[in-house]
Amino acid sequence: MQVSVESTGNIERKLTITVPAAQIDADVESRLKSMRGRVKVDGFRPGKVPLSVVSQQYGDSVYQEVLGETFQKTFSEAIEQEKLRVAGQPEIAPESLERGQDLVYVATVDIYPEFEIAPMADLEIKRPVATISDEDVDTMIENLRSQQKEWTDVERAAADGDTVKINFVGSLDGELFDGGSAEDFSVELGAGRMLKDFEEGLVGMSKGEEKEITVSFPEDYQAENLKGKDAQFKLTVNEVKEATLPEVDDAFIEKFGVDAGDLEAFRAEIRSNMQRELEQAIKNRVKQSVMDGLSDLHEIDLPKALVTQEVGYVRNEMAENAGGADMSSLPDDLFKEQASRRVKLGLIVGEIVTKNELKSDPSKVDDMLNTLASTYEDPQQLIEYYKTNPQAMQTIQAAVMEEMIVEWVIGQAKVTDEEVAFTDLMNPQQQAAA
Repeated sequence: MQVSVESTGNIERKLTITVPAAQIDADVESRLKSMRGRVKVDGFRPGKVPLSVVSQQYGDSVYQEVLGETFQKTFSEAIEQEKLRVAGQPEIAPESLERGQDLVYVATVDIYPEFEIAPMADLEIKRPVATISDEDVDTMIENLRSQQKEWTDVERAAADGDTVKINFVGSLDGELFDGGSAEDFSVELGAGRMLKDFEEGLVGMSKGEEKEITVSFPEDYQAENLKGKDAQFKLTVNEVKEATLPEVDDAFIEKFGVDAGDLEAFRAEIRSNMQRELEQAIKNRVKQSVMDGLSDLHEIDLPKALVTQEVGYVRNEMAENAGGADMSSLPDDLFKEQASRRVKLGLIVGEIVTKNELKSDPSKVDDMLNTLASTYEDPQQLIEYYKTNPQAMQTIQAAVMEEMIVEWVIGQAKVTDEEVAFTDLMNPQQQAAA
């Protein structure tokens, strides 16, 4: 076998591989001989079929089979011979496939990029610092009350905070449009789940009242036929309900596993849970800053095969998060940016782990597992599940390694603490919208 390697880019290599015809012919003949005792050909006894007859009937298919295996075997031997760290599967382009001639093919591959880890001293990380005030605890208790609110019918005009059940019929330029009509449709006024014009049109309406409104659809609306258009809706209110929040009484407190009437213990339990969530939010924010910083510090050529593979993973994850929606028809470009970022960070993190010989710390694995289990009713049952499930344990070990990498970066980077309100840290999207 002969191999020549051409560099056609920073990480792209073209391998021209030549396999002698004699080697392939020998493999084909060996297989045909082994078939003589198994094949059945009219006019010949089993095991007595001449090799020439076997070759005439099965030679082409056996040749194709040998070719497929030869591609795989010789490519593996070639990259080992040339000491190439190949990323992903090659693109194979045969140049000569004729039987009786040398097999010549070109394998185009990307190799793993070689790069140096940038000095972490150049990285600036802001670490959020927040405290939980009594007002934050009050807000959380109000949120818990809101989650358990009950709805009761009222005979008055609808206002923000109410839920109305309606029938509506929408039209565009006098024509009904798909998805523009419904019956007994519930809308919580002020929740912002419907377009602003639609919700505002319902405010002040009472049970049995009918009304026609105009709703302006934004330019970025998801339905192409409605973008930037004004539609007319005929509304009929079937019922109006107002929310009643539960009192913070014995029954309410008991629902959270706290002894009835012990308001201080209840508030302490709420604060403890909030503190745990706060610490996790700070970890996540710091980790995000570290990963963003690592990405910004490095310029790396990304192997196309790895990005393509990661696009598939991102697509599948988004489909699962969307309840199993079919995303197979969506173009790869929609997922490419996120996939490229993951591949880039994977290469950087892998280099940090290799160069610094970082290894997962068993004690940290146990600590993380115990922390995770502490949020469950039967912690020991969860611990046993993980410890008897190697695949599940790998997720814990990977998370620990991630934390160790963040610690390694933080230990060298410029880190400054930044005072942040608890609500801003826990609700970053809400803060951005404001």
